[in-house]
Amino acid sequence: MDQAARAVPEGKYVAIGDGLQVHFHEQGSGDAVLFLHGSGPGASGWSNFRRNYPAFADAGFRALVPDTLGYGYSSKPDNLDYELDFLVGGVERFLKALGVASCSVVGNSHGGAMAIRLARRRPDLVTKLVLMAPGGLEERETYMKMEGIRTMMKVFLAPEGITREGMRRVFGLQLFDPGVLTEEILDERCAIAPLQPKRVLTSMQVPNLVPDLAELRCPVFALWGVNDKFCPMSGAVTIATQCKGSRVMLLNGCGHWVMVEHTAIFNRLSIDFLREGA
Repeated sequence: MDQAARAVPEGKYVAIGDGLQVHFHEQGSGDAVLFLHGSGPGASGWSNFRRNYPAFADAGFRALVPDTLGYGYSSKPDNLDYELDFLVGGVERFLKALGVASCSVVGNSHGGAMAIRLARRRPDLVTKLVLMAPGGLEERETYMKMEGIRTMMKVFLAPEGITREGMRRVFGLQLFDPGVLTEEILDERCAIAPLQPKRVLTSMQVPNLVPDLAELRCPVFALWGVNDKFCPMSGAVTIATQCKGSRVMLLNGCGHWVMVEHTAIFNRLSIDFLREGA
């Protein structure tokens, strides 16, 4: 844990029942903004959003950045399946434990799928959505054909275990420009990955969420890199056509990590979106 703590700092912990606890970082005050990270080996809230959430806090929001169950320093039970509704339920319990009655939600990839399901289940809780290439907008077979997903599963399930070079292959594919992949990012991922049971990814299930889109009652802002190798950019059109009150931005020269490759654009436009109507 000492090595992991150096690469990924520890924040706070809150109990959510059933012997589970959620680790999270918190900064700022004002209306709550919940950040939900993506999946993959070594994922954590801080690693995904450390370039972003301080800007939201500086803009007058209360930024909440949890590790979802199975990730980061949060509980990782090895006796259940990491289905979407289980994980979304953990997020609901996390917000309840902190006394959060309403919030905007920022989610990328698997975290974007969680954000969509949370907003559909709890329209009283979610006021706005910012989505970056959310999952759940295609059938599983489509995702498994994507180069990034195939590589990630090979690395995670390799007999020799997760290696730094394997992680380099996976996360180089997350980016349009592999040169953006720093040794620091690899340190963050490699520190957390050994803490995760294989079940976290092998049992992960995300249903088709397209029917959820039509039921969303909150405004939606979606961003998508046209060079995404994990979630096909056809999902951007799906959001634009199926989700009322949505606006969608496509970014050229951008892979799966909009918030990393285009940090300034993402922070500025997302904060402006959240401020609208305030």
